[in-house]
Amino acid sequence: MQPLRRPSFFAVYLGLALLLAGSVVPRLTAQDAPPVVGEWTGTLNPGGQPKRHVVVHISAEQDGSLRGAIDYPDQDVSGVQITTITYSKSTLHFESTPGLCAYEGTLDKDSATITGVWKQGATSLNLVLKRTP
Repeated sequence: MQPLRRPSFFAVYLGLALLLAGSVVPRLTAQDAPPVVGEWTGTLNPGGQPKRHVVVHISAEQDGSLRGAIDYPDQDVSGVQITTITYSKSTLHFESTPGLCAYEGTLDKDSATITGVWKQGATSLNLVLKRTP
């Protein structure tokens, strides 16, 4: 049987340093996430064509950046990547290169509705996105 070895000063110091570093690094919590994070649904009404339902998924990364994807349930299309997304002063803007679309809207005070304009090619349509519970 070998005698127990005492941990070296360096090992103790390193362990404490890692413990402190982990507790100091800021982490994005649900209360820190921008109010646009979540799932949003709306309906595009292009007039003489059938209406199209849109579902927008927005999430926040640990560093606070946003990412998202778009689903078109009527067309059985899901996961179309949002390539650019920003949120500042109640204004949400996103673009999807694969979907050839862009959206800019304003989040209401209750964080329940985003009212804006959906652009696809030369077409601009009003689109109200409502938070999905």
